[in-house]
Amino acid sequence: MLLRSVPRVLAGLFVCLAVLLTGCSPTGPTKAPASSARPSWAAGMATVKESQLPAEARQTLARIDRGGPFPYAMDGAVFGNFERLLPRHQRGYYHEYTVKTPGSRDRGARRIVTGQSDEIYYTDDHYKSFRAVLR
Repeated sequence: MLLRSVPRVLAGLFVCLAVLLTGCSPTGPTKAPASSARPSWAAGMATVKESQLPAEARQTLARIDRGGPFPYAMDGAVFGNFERLLPRHQRGYYHEYTVKTPGSRDRGARRIVTGQSDEIYYTDDHYKSFRAVLR
């Protein structure tokens, strides 16, 4: 009786193995993690993952998330987008926040710019270029 059940068990194991391998194969169905998706507002821009930002930029983002307090009087000021490197929106759409630059005696060149639709941009060269921050 035990010998009769062995083929059934082996057949069942084979089916399970085939299903697992098909689901894990590169040609099988895959879903990219949500964090790797590029939001529409970042189309055509360089990007950076939040985890790859300098520690000071991540600290600034945490302050923004908490609503402050901010160490610089200009933090939260309207960013004019005069360079026109970010998508065009009405005045007041963007706000800027200082990212501390170690060793700098002033605000330095690093900033986080946020948009009203939860966009986040990072510049480390005082608005000469921006990267969309992916969270």
